[in-house]
Amino acid sequence: QWQVVESGGGLVQAGGSLRLSCSVSGLTFRDLAMCWFRRARGKKREGVSCINRGGTPYYVDSVKGRFTISRDNGEKTMYLQMNNLKPEDTAMYFCAASRNTYYGLASLLLAENEFDYWGQGTQVTVSS
Repeated sequence: QWQVVESGGGLVQAGGSLRLSCSVSGLTFRDLAMCWFRRARGKKREGVSCINRGGTPYYVDSVKGRFTISRDNGEKTMYLQMNNLKPEDTAMYFCAASRNTYYGLASLLLAENEFDYWGQGTQVTVSS
């Protein structure tokens, strides 16, 4: 039975930092593209960042330069280091895994139907 579990969310002041973790079990982690999505209250879920099997990252413009995605295949864990957080980063953050390894990461982030495995989410709240 597979599991995808996010952790590390919380309440932080604007300009602060958080590190999200996504732990995967029951899957061959090294074969998966891993991504972070978020959904703010009243808005649609949006892609934030992805990392492919080889460790190449991709970020949407709104987080570029502030967020860093990484993965540890030995620990079957993905991370999202979030620095200089802004109130508009407030959202539920979801980890997702895809077996699609032929899409570019920018395209993959727009194709939620390509993700077979999702976590329950971790809340990030940034106060102004």
